[in-house]
Amino acid sequence: MATHMSRCRSWSRVQRFGIAAYRKYSSGSGYPNISLSTPLTGIPKPVFASVDGQEKYETKITTLENGLKVASQNKFGQFCTVGILVNSGSRHEAKYPSGIAHFLEKLAFSSTAQYGSKDEILLTLEKHGGICDCQTSRDTTMYAVSAEVKGLDTVVSLLSDAVLQPRLLDEEIEMTRMAVRFELEDLNMRPDPEPLLTEMIHAAAYRGNTVGLPRFCPAENVDKIDRKVLHKYLRSYYCPERMVLAGVGIEHEQLVECARRYLLGAKPVWGEGSAADVDLSVAQYTGGIVKTEKDMSDVSLGPTPIPELTHIMIGLESCSFLEDDFIPFAVLNMMMGGGGSFSAGGPGKGMFTRLYLNVLNRHHWMYNATSYHHSYEDSGLLCIHASSDPRQVREMVEIITREFIQMGGSAGEMELERAKTQLKSMLMMNLESRPVIFEDVGRQVLSTGNRKLPHELCQLISKVTASDIKRVTTKMLRSKPAVAALGDLTELPSYEHIQAALSSKDGRLPRMYRLFR
Repeated sequence: MATHMSRCRSWSRVQRFGIAAYRKYSSGSGYPNISLSTPLTGIPKPVFASVDGQEKYETKITTLENGLKVASQNKFGQFCTVGILVNSGSRHEAKYPSGIAHFLEKLAFSSTAQYGSKDEILLTLEKHGGICDCQTSRDTTMYAVSAEVKGLDTVVSLLSDAVLQPRLLDEEIEMTRMAVRFELEDLNMRPDPEPLLTEMIHAAAYRGNTVGLPRFCPAENVDKIDRKVLHKYLRSYYCPERMVLAGVGIEHEQLVECARRYLLGAKPVWGEGSAADVDLSVAQYTGGIVKTEKDMSDVSLGPTPIPELTHIMIGLESCSFLEDDFIPFAVLNMMMGGGGSFSAGGPGKGMFTRLYLNVLNRHHWMYNATSYHHSYEDSGLLCIHASSDPRQVREMVEIITREFIQMGGSAGEMELERAKTQLKSMLMMNLESRPVIFEDVGRQVLSTGNRKLPHELCQLISKVTASDIKRVTTKMLRSKPAVAALGDLTELPSYEHIQAALSSKDGRLPRMYRLFR
């Protein structure tokens, strides 16, 4: 009787939940023999998402009546990144005290006509799970907010207020002065000298013009910048035709509607400006050297102190990001690669790049050798940063100059393919991030009026040949070098010797004969 009841319960379980619920794992008799590739009977056919190999949502661009561009890229998710990019940066400060862009970055999202303080802005954004940030570079100022899609109206309203209606109160400007002074002090004390060297190499390469103007506010200008100076600058550069409202993760029509509501007729607090006041100077590459003698022995004290190092950066003129040669230069930069001698290796870390194979792997006393490529709308700079013990600076400089000369040789098929693959993978992986897509959309639309999609850029990268690398390198080596040096510079070769090495066939420095050592 008990056995019969047990069988009845088992059969009713099969009827209710199907055969999968009735499995005898101890023996194979109760387990259904169904192939994983065969569709199950009675189950609805699944509908899968499909891609056509191209980007499904292309970047949509609309220009409003006042000249403001609205650009958007749709992306699945309940959060969006929206911001305003302005064609304004430290390169436009020729007629003003240097440091205005640095001040505006620190003053961003402070009190406005609509919000009494920064705290009010942050509380408003928190209701939509949002955060805000402002970043300035040599040619662009970017105000950005990431928040829930349903808070788009509030976000665009807040951005309009933060960009066009800041109060710039005396106490806010005074707090900014303190923040700028602290940042300048921190810049000179931090163990990583890369930001300082980048500033120095630009000053050497473009002496006194455009992108060579200081990005960080010089200490002597901190007290010169006030509300009057800021308003004068904003009147010239913060006008609709020099702005892009960019958004990622939202519908284009919705963004355009918000832009019309909050940015089309908005009157800035500083009044209307005229295009005649805008500095349209083209970057003039000069080359040259900027040296800073500095005691680096106490930069990083502690249980494992960093040894005293001398840092050198040598650069040559490349090209603007609007030129066709920009892609071959990007591949060349990836091919040079490099990094620190203590960085962990592994796939994708560039351990097979030239600066690793030819420099760091062969010269154990070098602590760093890294290639950088800075590109702007009218010029560019490809440079190599290296660091070593102060007693071996001359040898280190010669190693770097030889690497520059060897760039002009024929690139191997395998290393070229590896560099192109690495560049494409880096591009695609970076563009997985919503804020990165936002910056890419905004910057491209601001500088060119449209956007090249990732698959288009990948096609251009694939077309780069060894002859393209040789051609752009030959062109680059004709320019005068730009040199930045930081630390103990007793053994630093003269600028003329570095220039002679980069003009020679083998990149060697002229021999020096000393009577006394």
